[in-house]
Amino acid sequence: MEPIFCTIVPPHVLDKLARNEDQALAEPARRTLERDAALRTRRRLETVSAIGPVPAGAPSDQPARTVYDAKHRTDLPGRKVRAEGDKTAKDLTVNRAYDGLGATFELYLKAYNRHSIDDSGLPLLASVHYDESYNNAFWNGEQMVFGDGDGEIFNDFTISVDVIGHELTHGVTFHTANLEYFGQSGALNESLSDVFGSLVKQYALQQTADQADWLIGAGLLAPRVTGVALRSMKAPGTAYDDDVLGKDPQPATMDHYVRTGRDNGGVHINSGIPNHVFYLVAESLGGFAWERAGQIWYDTLTGGELSTTADFAAFAALTAASARARYGDGEEYQSVLKAWSQVGVATNGGAAELPHQTPAPEGAQPPVHG
Repeated sequence: MEPIFCTIVPPHVLDKLARNEDQALAEPARRTLERDAALRTRRRLETVSAIGPVPAGAPSDQPARTVYDAKHRTDLPGRKVRAEGDKTAKDLTVNRAYDGLGATFELYLKAYNRHSIDDSGLPLLASVHYDESYNNAFWNGEQMVFGDGDGEIFNDFTISVDVIGHELTHGVTFHTANLEYFGQSGALNESLSDVFGSLVKQYALQQTADQADWLIGAGLLAPRVTGVALRSMKAPGTAYDDDVLGKDPQPATMDHYVRTGRDNGGVHINSGIPNHVFYLVAESLGGFAWERAGQIWYDTLTGGELSTTADFAAFAALTAASARARYGDGEEYQSVLKAWSQVGVATNGGAAELPHQTPAPEGAQPPVHG
């Protein structure tokens, strides 16, 4: 399977916005939807070719970042404006993209001993200032791309480091479980990006689970919007309630699971359910969420047992099995069982059997920025 084209703003949000009577709000959303549709089609037709070679030999413990300026055009990657080790740029958007790539690299390296997206030191590339008033950010299988937003509904998409972590994690998922982007497997794909996107932010800020906001895209919504973010893992369905965007449709439990043919079967909507499970596990265990809770999810994603078409029940059983394999039958395993039960998904007691896991790396070093 080829890498999927993944955007941070769900189509249902842009659809709602595109139907607004105020053309100043509707037109950028329509153009964004059209651009996304064209890019998605192109992604299916193209074969993937990495921009820049993967370094030979043992992967480095340092990232290989390059940021480009698209200059409000759509030709990628654009003009190179900052490479690894270059001094800080005058453009804050460039620096935020550079730092976000670094923060994501640091989480995966320090917490999970993973060397970049593919675990082989893949260079991390990003283009900023994409198109005019482009209301999205995306991973296209090769690089990150950020719009500046329209300034009315959405701000600059480099503002939220968790958005960068989210999109790059789609690359991690492609190189590991490669979950199909439809229905429950697609919702798991989205949820894993939210989980590790949130962990990137928490790691960068050195926040414990009880200190974190558990929001995806905090700061992206412009002041006129009644809302705090695109999604809430702590309380799915509460991220926004706005006269233009409508109400956040994410469910927190299977009782409110949304059956729809849109958005690839609701991948951005029903991801609220496994998102909430991770929050519940992290909250129960306390401390730094990237350690035990994150380790369980990372083991599940990378362990080789996760089917490309896995549904919530299969993923639940594997997280329970991963918790038991690494930590035994203690509080980690019990927290996973309880959390899935709370949202209405059976784990079968973690019936999936996994090989014994090596211990997680001890401690975590502060992330390197700039």
